[in-house]
Amino acid sequence: MIPPGYRRDDAFEAALTWHVLRRRVVASLIDLVLCLLLAGLFLLFGLVLGVLTLGLGFGVLALLPAIPVLYNWLFVAAMSATPGQRMMDLAVRRDDDLGPPDGIQALVWALGFALTLALTGGLLWLLVVLLTERKRALHDIVPGLVVVRVAALTPSPPSWNMPGGGPTNR
Repeated sequence: MIPPGYRRDDAFEAALTWHVLRRRVVASLIDLVLCLLLAGLFLLFGLVLGVLTLGLGFGVLALLPAIPVLYNWLFVAAMSATPGQRMMDLAVRRDDDLGPPDGIQALVWALGFALTLALTGGLLWLLVVLLTERKRALHDIVPGLVVVRVAALTPSPPSWNMPGGGPTNR
């Protein structure tokens, strides 16, 4: 988290968004595969439930389209990143202070992501990312979030040969 009164500089901004677009695309593909696996398991569960209840359980299959939204919402609210974003060293943070998003921001983010992909096939997502500062998509801007590299958020450890950083601290 950025300390109060911190002034953003160009080097920090560049480190936050370095290769974020590429990483976001790969992370989205990883998350797509994981969502498809979850949807397949849920479909199998719904079919078995439907057969065992002589057709009464088939109603749970109506929840199938909610899986990607729930997946994105729960992971971003709990861990500030989906598994695909974690694998690509990305995190979803608040734009104003780089703190983790709350549950409502994560829900708006997940719904916006699903709507953007469903209505435009990802073209609006890509266009907005290319034109905005910090490579923010439309579903990032509305809840006030930004996707950044985790490596830029974590300070480097002190060197062993610098004053105050040695193992004996003489």
